[in-house]
Amino acid sequence: MNRHLFTLALLAATSAYAQEGVPTQAVISFDSKAAVTATANDITLKVENRPTPVLSIASVPAGGVQIAILIDDGLRTSLGRELDNLRFFVQGLPQGTEVFVGYMANGTVFPAAGANAGFTTNLGAAAAGFRIPSGIRGISASPYFCLTEFVKNWPGTAENTMPPQAPPAGQPAHKARIVLMITNGVDPYNGSTSILNQNSPYVDSAVNDAQRAGVPVYSIYFTDAGFGARRGSFSGQSYLAQIAQGTGGVAFYQGTGSPVSLAPYLKEFQDDVAKSYVISFAATESKNPVRLKVSTNLPKTKVRAPEEVRAGTVILQQ
Repeated sequence: MNRHLFTLALLAATSAYAQEGVPTQAVISFDSKAAVTATANDITLKVENRPTPVLSIASVPAGGVQIAILIDDGLRTSLGRELDNLRFFVQGLPQGTEVFVGYMANGTVFPAAGANAGFTTNLGAAAAGFRIPSGIRGISASPYFCLTEFVKNWPGTAENTMPPQAPPAGQPAHKARIVLMITNGVDPYNGSTSILNQNSPYVDSAVNDAQRAGVPVYSIYFTDAGFGARRGSFSGQSYLAQIAQGTGGVAFYQGTGSPVSLAPYLKEFQDDVAKSYVISFAATESKNPVRLKVSTNLPKTKVRAPEEVRAGTVILQQ
């Protein structure tokens, strides 16, 4: 009898904790060969290692995304052979998708020539902005400086300041935000690219800032003008994997050199975005991000999610 009462008390305490805090959202995606249709019952969520109910789950609608494509301006000019693949990819996105094409240089992101300063649903105009990178060694300063600056000053809004209430009638909903970086991932400000030096405070800051903004970060590894095919490849790919794991994205790469073609990775990225969901839950308000652990009971399926998120983050409003 006492054991039964203790169990009831524990359940009540867990339920009470779940009702506390502020409404919070996170983008998740599913790694599955089959089509995925997920419900809240298919997701197990822990916030700060405490079981927390998923209050709702909604698939990101086709066209309900802002995609920022950030290209390191110091990449080898051989990226020029991929411009048609990039244009084809952008023009094939669902109508309503908002796209930003920018080049990372001098620690910031510059809108591509021919593209609008902000996001646009004119996919043809966005595709016209792709150009061959300058190929100047080290021009990006650090891709992680650029990423931090971009997600903290997302074009069109201040850092994640969208109010939690629904937008007024007739105004567009807040869309999910995703970054795709094309870079070699090397952080030149962290010193040696040795295997013994794989902890960068600038990478950590970029992960934290993307998590606070609710932005999954994907990347495609491509070699830089200042590095050979092998030099720095391990370091850059390691950092890009850290960014992906921390934010719920994916790091794409093929060996130590540039991929033969970006097309397969762009297709995988587009498929992953199409299988993205937004989960809503309650999280105790805190100055620091809260830790998340997300899993699923769907067969032969893995779930990708950010490792941390800022309590009160709003991803998608409908």
